[in-house]
Amino acid sequence: MTNNNLISITFTEEEVQQIETALTSIEQIISDKVINLTPEERQLYGKLGNRTENWVKRISEYMDQKPELVPIYLDKDEFDRDMKTRETIMPMLRRITGIHESLDDTTKLLSTDIYNASLGYYNNIKLISRQNIPGTTNIAKDLAAQFPRRSKQATISDDTNAIMDTTVDVDSDI
Repeated sequence: MTNNNLISITFTEEEVQQIETALTSIEQIISDKVINLTPEERQLYGKLGNRTENWVKRISEYMDQKPELVPIYLDKDEFDRDMKTRETIMPMLRRITGIHESLDDTTKLLSTDIYNASLGYYNNIKLISRQNIPGTTNIAKDLAAQFPRRSKQATISDDTNAIMDTTVDVDSDI
């Protein structure tokens, strides 16, 4: 198995502290303004897509042009506040989503590097434990528990196939 190092990065303590401070600041600012829905509640509500958003903007323009046509039961001031707040939040959300995506992608590459290196170590331990190198049998048995379906007498080529099969699952369960 070749060692494919997909990414090699580090953060300084100062960078980590700056990020933590910025995140804390964001959390403090939004803490009394945002809502956290339960998974069930998320199913009840939707988001405005591009097409619907354009439609809503047209409605807002019509309400501004002809306020006498706005139904009495509709609070136009609240509608306008909701529109303005959403317009304020959306650019922030896009930026945060981009940051989340970058961190998530980076974590996936780091996880793959870590997992592949771990598999390399595991395969080496299995090989040398079969050669009765002292102190390796217990390590091999302990690490084999990760792959309960695998036979203890699998060949190295079988292990290579298992590596290929398990690499597909790296994203979901490491």
